[in-house]
Parts: sequence; C-alpha cells; structure tokens
Amino acid sequence: MVWITPEAPAPFELAQCVGCGLCLAVCPTYRLTADETASPRGRLAAMAAVADGTVAIDSIFDDVIGFCLQCRACQVVCPALVPFGRMIEGVRAEIKVQKPSLARRARSRVLGRWVAMPGLVRLGIGAAALVRRAGLGRWMPRLLAGLRPSARVELRGREFAAVGPERGTAALLLGCVMESGFPQIHVATIETLQRAGYRVVTSAGQACCGALAAHEGAALDARRLAQRNVDVFSGADFVIADAAGCSSHLKEYGHWAGEGGADLASRVRDVTEIVAEAIEAGWLPVSNTDRGPVAVQDPCHLRHAQRIVDEPRIILRAAGYRIVEIDEDGLCCGAAGAWGLLHPEASDTLAEAKASQVHQAGSTIVASANVGCEMQLRAHLEGWYRVAHPVELYWEAVVDDATGTVG
Repeated sequence: MVWITPEAPAPFELAQCVGCGLCLAVCPTYRLTADETASPRGRLAAMAAVADGTVAIDSIFDDVIGFCLQCRACQVVCPALVPFGRMIEGVRAEIKVQKPSLARRARSRVLGRWVAMPGLVRLGIGAAALVRRAGLGRWMPRLLAGLRPSARVELRGREFAAVGPERGTAALLLGCVMESGFPQIHVATIETLQRAGYRVVTSAGQACCGALAAHEGAALDARRLAQRNVDVFSGADFVIADAAGCSSHLKEYGHWAGEGGADLASRVRDVTEIVAEAIEAGWLPVSNTDRGPVAVQDPCHLRHAQRIVDEPRIILRAAGYRIVEIDEDGLCCGAAGAWGLLHPEASDTLAEAKASQVHQAGSTIVASANVGCEMQLRAHLEGWYRVAHPVELYWEAVVDDATGTVG
C-alpha cells in the first residue's frame, strides 16, 4: 500500500526536486537541527521513498513530515518550483487516513470542525483568559499567553456603507480565532476600507477559511469549509482577509473547491494589498506626523506564500512610522498554526530568536499582519512591547490626525 487518497503528491511533483539544497539555508527546522530529514529536500526524499515502496508510512515518516512548519520559505528559493506546501498538506492527509490515532482524530475534530463554531471558539478564548487572570498561565501552552484581552464585538451578519463614492463591495472573512480574540483588527479593517470607498459585508453564513484543517491533513473538512465560503462570498467584488494565514489559504481555493474556488481565489486580497493600493491611489490619507520607529515582522504566509513584502511597509509609512527591519530572511517565528503547540521546545527557540531581533531593533512597537505571529511575539516579549496589525496602526494614525491627538 502506497498512496490511497487523491491528496497525495503526484509523481511529476516528486520528480521536480533536483536536490540542489538551496532550500536548506532558509528552512527553520534544518537550521535548528542541521538534520537532513528536517529539511525540505529530506522530506521530499522521504515522500519519494514512500511512493516507490521503499519506506512505509510509519511513526518515523510521520515525525519527519510533522516537524515541518509549512512556512513556504523553501518555495521562494526553489529553482524547480516544487509545490512543497501543497505536497506536505497532501502527505499529512495520507498519514491521517493510513495511520489513524486518537490524538490525530482529536486534532482534526478541533481544527476541522470546532474552529468553525464561533460560540465554541469564544468559549475557549474566554476560558484561556480566565486561566491567565487566575495566575495559572504556566499550566497552559505559552502561545496562548499571546491572546489579546478583547471585549466582545459583534460583527457577523452586518453591512457597513462606503464613505464617499462606492468603489465596490468587500466581503470580510471573520475567521475563527480572529472573530472572537482579535475583533479590534476587524474594526480597523472595516473602517479603513469604508474610508477607501468600499462597502463592507460580514456575511453571517461564513466559516473558518480551513487553513488549520488543511495543515493538519483534515482534507475533507478543509474542502467542506472552502465550499461553504465559496457559496457565501459569491457576490462580492473582493474577499478580504486581515490575517495572512487566511488570505494565503483563500488564494488556494482552486485546489480545495474546484472551479468555484478558483473564482473566489481570483477575488481574494490580503487587507495589506487593498489598503496599500488605496493609499498609493490617493483614496486614503498619508500622515505627516512622525510617530517614531516600528519593527516589522513578516509573517511567512504573507512574505513567502503570497510574496507580499512592500505593502505592509507602505501602510506603516503612510501612518507616519519609520520602518525598522528585523530579519532580512523572514525566518518563521515558530507559531505555525498548531505546530507551536505540538513542538513547544522548537517553537520557543524560534520565538526567542525573533524576540531578540525585536530587542535589537530598538522599537517597542511591532507590526505583524498575522494573528498567530502576533500571539507568538506577544508571548515572548516583555509587557511594554506592543504588537499590532499594520492596518490597525494605520487607522489609529488616521483617527489621531483627524482629532488632533499626538500619535
């Protein structure tokens, strides 16, 4: 028995790798371990060995594949254009089917189904907040310490009119953790898009984007969530996500939801793209106030998966901030969805390296366009650091300038 699901890597995909090794230098897990099996090249070799029957899908293979953060840094440097991200998701789907376990079923249930239940997610985030307030934070995963102390804001099923001439309709993906744990980012996104001339809708029937399910290998759940969103967002000019992991996954809906998914994917924009475009077009104001330095952290699924680098910086400069770069390689912070919870020691090592880069930058404000990265940074930085979304910082600057408040 080799591959038994349609998610498995195709022979031509496995044959694409030329073994050049350019991926090794940019792979976070290889840099941590110097172990070939912890590199993209090593993982592809393991996949090929399974495909030709040399290696079985066993616990060792599971560990090799499971240790990948899925940061996509390897895809940026690969001269053969190996679609490594899709392949690793496909192999994880194979492992889920061929090597079922109670732990894997539980993770699939949480990441494929429970995250699509807003009430349940809200309950979980509230419970984590209670644990922290009770002084018992040391008993829960460190990543969860990065959750914001958020008040509930009901945004689902609403419509927000454009300010001035309407340029189109933007459907906002509320997401799973974002809706309950980070509503301030959504509010900043909505108000910025309104000011840019977009009517914003937050459809009541939408679901989690499915990225966490896909990364876990819960392919059927990922397809179900994708199809639900395809149906819900069918009438919008643009589909906007303000978490990089979500926008990246939405842009791959052609794989997860066929023709309808491909149509939706063509209309997806990360919020940094549409806001930067509006600034450059003159639809949004540019601040003349010097608000000081801001350290910029590039989420992997923005920088590597979507190749979006300039846009967050355009937004922050327009808000009056001076950009401080912290990592020219854009190495992963170690959050990586559920990966940081499953590999806490390696996750902490990567996070501490990122925190050290922030310390050296000399700014107490850090901009990150992905909720998982924000949580990881906040959990590993001292309390006087502020981690916020670029659009959040931009909209605050717009409001400050309008009211005469010093930023």
